Amino acid sequence: MSAQFDKVKTTAGRWGRRFLWILFFVLVGVGIGYYIYRNYTISEGSRTGTLVKMSRKGVLFKTYEGQLHLAGSTIMNTQSSWEFSVSNKAAYEALQKLEGNDVTVYYNEKVDAFPWQGDTDYLVFKAEKANISQSK
Repeated sequence: MSAQFDKVKTTAGRWGRRFLWILFFVLVGVGIGYYIYRNYTISEGSRTGTLVKMSRKGVLFKTYEGQLHLAGSTIMNTQSSWEFSVSNKAAYEALQKLEGNDVTVYYNEKVDAFPWQGDTDYLVFKAEKANISQSK
């Protein structure tokens, strides 16, 4: 009886280890897939306007955030302003120097940005001073 119990115990242990390895690889695969999904760029482009504000904010993750008053709109409202996050410190410092000026920002839009990437799904990676001619 003891030999039969030892055989069942060994078989159960082998199946238990297999199950844990399979579970481990499934969880790693799901984690990698989720990371790729959240970091997937669905659009990229540029926007031009007056840089209204730049800030570094956050409770747990400090991120760089900005707001652009889009070119061509005369009234400042929610439809004419565009909020974005900045993906790196160098771009943030360049944008700080351009605050109050007309700028063109280049961005990638993520499916769903991680909290440490910023408050928005729009991640600006480059900015430059723009020349906007206003005809009245």
